[in-house]
Amino acid sequence: MSAPHPGRASQQQVVLWIGKGGFALVDQGFVSGSNFLVGIFLARWMPADQYGAYAVGFAVYLLAVMLYQSLLLEPMLVFGSSKYANCVRGYLRSLLSLHWLIALTMSLPLMGWAVFSYSQQRSSGLAAALAGAAVAMPVVLLFWLARRVFYIRNSPAVSAAGAVLYCLVTLGSLVLARKYHLISPLSGLLVMGIGGAVASAALLIYLRIYLPRGGGRPALSDTWRQHWGYGGWALASAAMIWIPSNVFYPLVTAFCGAAQTGEYKALMNFTLPFFQVCAALSSLALPYAARRHSWHGVAKAGILSRRIALLFTGGAIFYWCIVLLLRDTAFHFLYSGRYTDMGRFLWVIAIGSIFWSAFLGPATTLRAMESPALVLVAATAAGVVTLAIGIPATKYAGIAGAVWAWTAAEIVAFGAAEWLVRGKVRRSVPLMHSAELPVAS
Repeated sequence: MSAPHPGRASQQQVVLWIGKGGFALVDQGFVSGSNFLVGIFLARWMPADQYGAYAVGFAVYLLAVMLYQSLLLEPMLVFGSSKYANCVRGYLRSLLSLHWLIALTMSLPLMGWAVFSYSQQRSSGLAAALAGAAVAMPVVLLFWLARRVFYIRNSPAVSAAGAVLYCLVTLGSLVLARKYHLISPLSGLLVMGIGGAVASAALLIYLRIYLPRGGGRPALSDTWRQHWGYGGWALASAAMIWIPSNVFYPLVTAFCGAAQTGEYKALMNFTLPFFQVCAALSSLALPYAARRHSWHGVAKAGILSRRIALLFTGGAIFYWCIVLLLRDTAFHFLYSGRYTDMGRFLWVIAIGSIFWSAFLGPATTLRAMESPALVLVAATAAGVVTLAIGIPATKYAGIAGAVWAWTAAEIVAFGAAEWLVRGKVRRSVPLMHSAELPVAS
């Protein structure tokens, strides 16, 4: 059955999409919300230098998630719904093999880094955080893989239930660590691994029972070839996107010390709630943009880009208006009166976050147009600005320099992506018009 034309969706379809979007928000909200709460509680319970070490380990974990998402999760949503739609069980088995290959490839060097750092006695807290990230990473990423299967099956409600279980186990483990005086950069990351192990086991058991059998299993080499062909550009883009958001943690540590890294992390925690909402909505926005592109072609790409950007930017402005109005109360509530002097930078972070949200409009449109290389160009421009401005700014101005450099990078990312979308539309529309001209007999 062909998909309905946009704008003609029935009321039942609208309600269905609202429900699925709600479950996607619940899914992302419980996973990211639990990680956010772990960071907040650790900021309250640990010394600033130990919290700074945890921040570095968590930044490395986020890099692993971005790389993993590019190679496995994003291609999985495409191929699992099309090429391998009739053999999801076999496809999942191939993906599990790829999961362990990729996860261990990332985890083992990280453990080696932790051992080296500990042997040099530079920072026992940093070594512990890196070791915790190396141990937790494979099972947490397995949980992410299991969740995405339910999006292929168009059942985000089950994934949301797994997210609730992850939240309960993670926060429960953190409470037990607090009770038995085990709070450290190591335990702060291990509790996430415990939550991921329990939740992924539950979801995989469910999939083993309810996934339809038959259809065979695609060859591992074929699966990897498909994923690498799609995710190669996305992988490079993810690495470049990681730079503005996370490179300042090691930079602040190197130039200012671990204590100020903890202060910077406490400030950037305010960006996480809305970032996670955007992550949830992006999983719905990308297939929507792809369908619009297939219906209308390149001619409507500029309008689509602006509509998506307006959606995310409007939400960002609303969120930051509330945060800025309640700035002092928020710092006292979250950190028990600590880090309140960081509030003076919050409006700068708000500007950068708004431009980051606007960037999602043209970036989503470029992905829907099957032009991930152009997303890489925009992300590279932001990465270059981050390093060119961020390194000297952090060295001579500390956290203030890092904050302003991050904001400048997000402005550049949005400007570059929007310029690339418009350029692609300008180049394509004349070709479309020339193709429509009648040919003389």
